[in-house]
Amino acid sequence: MAEKIDAPLLRRMFLAGAKRLDDHKEPINELNVFPVPDGDTGTNMTMTITSAVREVVSLKEVTFETLSKAISSGSLRGARGNSGVIMSQLCRGFCKALRSASEVDLPSLTEALRRATETAYKAVMKPKEGTILTVARAISEKAAELSEQEMSMEDFLLALQQEGETALEHTPELLPVLKQAGVVDSGGKGLMTFIAGAMDAFLGKEVELADGSMSASAHASAETAVSTADIDTSDIKFGYCTEFIINLEKPYGDAEEEDLKAFLESIGDSIVCVSLDDIVKIHVHTNHPGQAFEKGLTLGSLTNMKVDNMRIEHEENLFKESEKQAYLEAQKKAAAPAPQTDEAVPVEKETGFVTVCAGAGLEEIFRELGADEVVTGGQTMNPSTEDILIAARRVPAQTVFVFPNNKNIILAAEQAARICKEREIVVVPTTTVPQGVSALVSYMEGHGKEENLAEMTEAVSRVSSASVTYAVRHTHIEDQEICEGDIMALGDHGLLAVGKSIERTSLEAVQRMATEETAVITLYYGEDVTEEDAQSLAEKLEEKYPEADVEVEYGGQPVYYYLLSVE
Repeated sequence: MAEKIDAPLLRRMFLAGAKRLDDHKEPINELNVFPVPDGDTGTNMTMTITSAVREVVSLKEVTFETLSKAISSGSLRGARGNSGVIMSQLCRGFCKALRSASEVDLPSLTEALRRATETAYKAVMKPKEGTILTVARAISEKAAELSEQEMSMEDFLLALQQEGETALEHTPELLPVLKQAGVVDSGGKGLMTFIAGAMDAFLGKEVELADGSMSASAHASAETAVSTADIDTSDIKFGYCTEFIINLEKPYGDAEEEDLKAFLESIGDSIVCVSLDDIVKIHVHTNHPGQAFEKGLTLGSLTNMKVDNMRIEHEENLFKESEKQAYLEAQKKAAAPAPQTDEAVPVEKETGFVTVCAGAGLEEIFRELGADEVVTGGQTMNPSTEDILIAARRVPAQTVFVFPNNKNIILAAEQAARICKEREIVVVPTTTVPQGVSALVSYMEGHGKEENLAEMTEAVSRVSSASVTYAVRHTHIEDQEICEGDIMALGDHGLLAVGKSIERTSLEAVQRMATEETAVITLYYGEDVTEEDAQSLAEKLEEKYPEADVEVEYGGQPVYYYLLSVE
């Protein structure tokens, strides 16, 4: 057994850990009850590590320097969710300590673990015990305790693994919500799952290595389901889990970092703010994702933007509880093990639908209209080809219509259609949410694929739409000067209106779109607009367009005050 770890062995341990984490992400998802059940810790941690795996497997020369850079950069860029971000920082601190090494012995491994824990704690503005941080700290402290003793690398690593498992088992004593649900911390479980895979590789066991491709979500066994029906979420102050990366274009030193952290703290909690070279990774729970995005834009361009409504996800989780219990009973009666699925679920119907939008209200609208899968995204939050592909594979249909609902997502959707082998993906070229709604409504059961595509495309052409938002900087558009903070209405073909008032700008935009034949005007109001304000705008539109039906729908979308539809 090796007494020191060289770069090729560390690479093998990392890839084995990543594979084990990927294989066990669904049971980890089922444990996720902190701070509210959003059921994606295993997936987020896996995607974080998978991003690093892709860079690791592409290395032509494996040294501690190249390996450290690949793991650090890849995990940060791919980080998703609070636990994923913390995992990326553990990787970053660990690799930074080993970047100049030629081999790893007990003292250097101890230092790397110390740096990993230190880096992760610094990344979280208000660290909480009973989480992945607690598990990581227990391991690093145990390493420091044992590092001066005469012992083999194998015994050292096994002792650290046992210490981590013990710390994980104690997490419910530190977080009441875990004890209430009767589970351990999901992030800590993810870390120990990764370590178990890495340890198997060190011990020379025959293990599978991650290759950079993330497996589709497996059908989680109902026996691993955690009841969260009794978890109290009434005290949740900030409901939107918001994540993004800032690609720095402005100076960013200690003062700018402190200013950014102070701003994030003023609008939310559960804040993680970490930087590496020319990028900054942000995670915050807030009621105003748009404000976080706007602050980020003052420092550079944004990528990897993601917003999840944690309250809605908790409600959905409650519904899943009963489904899982029913599934378990059925399995017991059949005396058969839980079924496993491939990357694509079995086909059960001819046609299904995938749509893209951001906002709890919009998602509910699309699901009520028949959408099987809703991919979170939109303007400035463009989902990847992989996101759309995975969603399509989850739909149990032979033909899946995809509604991108944004011009910047159409190409990704078309690429997913070319890649997909298990389904026939048909992209309906919708460029706005109102177009997507109109297209989905026009689908006719029993009609052929080509006939429905033609009808949905025709329905899109009958919709004029606009999005009302604010300007983040001074600029000129179509010979019109726009000042920072101005309200803008952007239509299908350019700027419709600019003003100081949300309501007046919206009225002007509708006036530019409406004709004598206008029959329906729909307002989808966002998270920063009250229902009262939306109804007030609707009343003014009803007075101005008495022949049209004016409808008000809650969209809950970030960034945009209104999405306007005129048909």
